[in-house]
Amino acid sequence: MKFTHFLTAALLFSTTVTRAQKATSPKPFNHLTAAKNSKTSARPKLVVGVVVDQMRWDYLYRYGNRYGAGGFKRLLQEGFSCENTLINYTPTITACGHTCVYTGSVPAIHGIIGNTWYSPELGRTMYCAEDTTVSTVGSTSAAGKMSPRNMLVTTIGDELRLSNNFQSKVVGVAIKDRGAILPAGHSANAAFWYDGSTGNWVSSTYYMKELPGWAQEFNKQQFPQQYLSKPWTTLYPVSTYTLSTADEKPYEGKYKNAANTSFPHNLADISSAAISASPFGNTMTLEFAKKALEAYDMGKGNVTDFLAVSLSSTDYVGHQFGPNSVEIEDTYLRLDQDLATLFKYLDAKVGKGQYLFFITADHGVAHVPGFMEENKLPGGTWDDQATVKDLNDQAATKFGVRGVIKAVDNYQFWLDHDAIAQGGKNEAEIRQFLIARLLKLPAISKAFPIEQLMTTLLPEPMRTMLNNGFNTKRSGDIQVILTPGYIDGGKTGTTHGLWYPYDAHIPLVWMGWGIHPGKTNRTIGMTDITPTLAALLHIQMPSGNVGQVIQEVTH
Repeated sequence: MKFTHFLTAALLFSTTVTRAQKATSPKPFNHLTAAKNSKTSARPKLVVGVVVDQMRWDYLYRYGNRYGAGGFKRLLQEGFSCENTLINYTPTITACGHTCVYTGSVPAIHGIIGNTWYSPELGRTMYCAEDTTVSTVGSTSAAGKMSPRNMLVTTIGDELRLSNNFQSKVVGVAIKDRGAILPAGHSANAAFWYDGSTGNWVSSTYYMKELPGWAQEFNKQQFPQQYLSKPWTTLYPVSTYTLSTADEKPYEGKYKNAANTSFPHNLADISSAAISASPFGNTMTLEFAKKALEAYDMGKGNVTDFLAVSLSSTDYVGHQFGPNSVEIEDTYLRLDQDLATLFKYLDAKVGKGQYLFFITADHGVAHVPGFMEENKLPGGTWDDQATVKDLNDQAATKFGVRGVIKAVDNYQFWLDHDAIAQGGKNEAEIRQFLIARLLKLPAISKAFPIEQLMTTLLPEPMRTMLNNGFNTKRSGDIQVILTPGYIDGGKTGTTHGLWYPYDAHIPLVWMGWGIHPGKTNRTIGMTDITPTLAALLHIQMPSGNVGQVIQEVTH
């Protein structure tokens, strides 16, 4: 039986108790900057939240000398940066991150414990946003059979709509369905995502009966074909990308049918889905978001509206090439330009100082193990499926029970309790047998029964992060912690999901309405974003919130 008594003991993220660092003075700014940051109304006309999928905190500065004046540099000069923002749960995975940013909650409470997880009730792995009761709107595929129903709490968007009898408009936009649906919340006016099989932006019958005319017109323009008609080449001469490794590396992933991993990348002949794994996916997403803002007349009424945008392409490129690649550098240089364009658009459409903007990430990413080995740094790979097969074979030989491990996901194993009971075996003995063998693997630094989480020797913040990630009804039976630098993957590319800083340290910058320039190095949790928004908007926190208001931002 899983342990059920520890959740209330450690739901809040452990933060430093030292006094908050005073906001530092930014570079001089003119009267226009001051006007943009002054409160011109009791509440902002619009909140725009941008989650950059897989953005490590250091990307704010690593390419800083190459950024233009209107994108990331404008954010850091005019905005307030929470420099030491950390994810306060594990696993550090996309669905969890998007949910936590907009709920102020943790997987232990909101129930989104991964992109997928094993469901003993269904006898299969389930997807975080799956919903068999709804249908796709905008294409004939199954891409739209999605909704937020698996999320057990409200979002900041839900609370905003509740605060004024649902007058506020809330819309979510992302290439990934989970990046649009979970941030938008249960009561959103709409959420839209990209169907790579058809090249169309779609939604589901959870939100609407048919795709709006403006979205249909956007799809008719065939933006994927337009963006991919020419090869992806570097924005600047490739020789200037000195902050990255050589363009051709054996540990980087190749596009389909590609002979190598270097520029130029010809994506036109792959499929419409290829735009997701290029920087142009971010450009397309922001263009669609602008159309949604205009169609729903956001930022024009007497109440605050909320546009939640997730930029998914950074994650696809990052997984394939890694954080030290020319591809990821070029992706962020292009994203910098996209953000500059977005800010100019919002200034003109909504008004300087009239919108509140924040940017963050759902998680970071580990270095590619091959890159680590090349530079004599610790790291390696782990194949979870191969481990399951090997452990099941060993357990069958010793105990006579086949398939004692039912599934592995999110660095957890689910046991087949029925098979073990029917075989008349002691489950605790089998667990310890499996754990002993797991600990022999170089990739595994810790393995233990989840029910023993509170009695297993673990340092902080690891214990609290594991507590916050454990959901009694959905999590597995055995937890593993990978050795620093190791990933669950193969010889090319990289991934994320662990408690270590490379996966958990994320950017958080605020700009616009009510925001004074500056920064703090105080430790802040991802779950502090939503209660800060609630304080700024003078509305109730979401139902599962465990975060704290970032007072430096609200002053």
